[in-house]
This record gives sequence, C-alpha cells and structure tokens, in this order.
Amino acid sequence: MTNILITGAAGKLGATLGKSLPNAIAGTRANFDITNAAMMHDFFEKNTSIDTVVHCAALVSPPKVNEHIADAIQANIIGTALLSIACYKRNIRLVYISTDYVFAGEKGMYKEGDELLPQNKYAWSKLGGECAVQMLDNYVIIRLSFGPDIFPYKAAFTDQFTSRESASAIAKKIKNIVVSDFKGVIHIGGTRKSVYEYALSLGAENIDKISIKDMSVKMPTDTSLDCSLYEQQFNKD
Repeated sequence: MTNILITGAAGKLGATLGKSLPNAIAGTRANFDITNAAMMHDFFEKNTSIDTVVHCAALVSPPKVNEHIADAIQANIIGTALLSIACYKRNIRLVYISTDYVFAGEKGMYKEGDELLPQNKYAWSKLGGECAVQMLDNYVIIRLSFGPDIFPYKAAFTDQFTSRESASAIAKKIKNIVVSDFKGVIHIGGTRKSVYEYALSLGAENIDKISIKDMSVKMPTDTSLDCSLYEQQFNKD
C-alpha cells in the first residue's frame, strides 16, 4: 500500500504498524520531519500517490515531556498542526494516533464524545494535536494506550486502570481502521484492567506493585476506554 505514509516509523508503534502495512512508506525524521514544513512539501511533491498519513510521531513519555516542554510543543502540537495543513491542502486523509490521557481519568470507560480534561502536560500536548486534526474534514482520531509486547519494567501500578494492549495487538486494530473508509473519532483497546494486571497478561513475572501516588508527574487513575464503536464497526461477525 504505497499510498500510505506512517510518521514516526522508527518508534515502537510506528515500526510495529509498519509490519502490518508492509508496503507503507516509513516516515522518519530523516525523510519526513513533521516540524519542517518545507521538507514535508518536497516529500509530498515527490510522492503524489499518498492518500493516507498515519501520524504516530510524538514525544510520548509524561516525565520526558515535563523535562522538554519546548520539544513537546514543537513535536506534538506544532508538528501535528503543520502536518494537518499539508494534508488539508492535498485532501490527504490524516489518521492521528492520540491517547487515553486526554480524559480526566476519574470514572473510566470513556466514550468518544465524553469531556476531555487532560491531567498532565503530555496529555495537553496530545489534545493540542487533536485540535489541529479536528479542523480537517478527512481525518480519523484514534485514542488508545499501548506498550511493548514484553512488559519492560520491574514494577507496575496497581491503582491505575487502562484499556492498554501490546503494540502488536493495537497495530492490527489500527490497520483495520486505516484500510477502511471510517472517519471521525474512535477508541481502541482491550478490557479494563490495572497496569499491574496488564503486565501479568503479557506473561511478566516477579513484578513489584507500585502506586501512581509515588509519581512526580500527576497521573490519571482510570482512563479505560469504551471501545464499543470499534467493535460495532469492525467486529460485526
């Protein structure tokens, strides 16, 4: 599918999605820097067949965002806005990978139309990206939470709840949306579980239990997602 471009293709999710869409063009900072409007213009001029961009590129760690505010603004907000303009001018469908952290994280099982109220700077930066994408007509916003296929940490939160799935599982669902004609906002993920339970579901052993109360960055308690729209649209059998 040479008509698809994946930004952030060197990142964990972008690289995994690239395996599900093996003919997609891999966009990296070297050939498609989302903060460089001139580079993106030249790229699209040379690749006129592209009709869909899956936008995975982002600064994603809440602690890292707190340490690199300017970089987060540049990548997550300005970069997404520049990409949105480029797609708008060419009527390219923009599929934006957002986050469950755009919600307050108090009640869980959030639906697509629920109130958005980020609790940390990372989440605000991703919501800033959503605002730019919402200006388009030809767009998809996918809210999700993902992690590596093998849980990489020695400890996990017992008091934070999520619909997180492995990158491989999430990539398959993103592919289903990308190759369809769906437009709008949609949530994807698994069943509601604590991060600790999520780690165990991946086969992790000897995982220590920790609390979000011990974090220096404010973390939402329950950002689990209601994924019934996805189930209705893509799991009809």
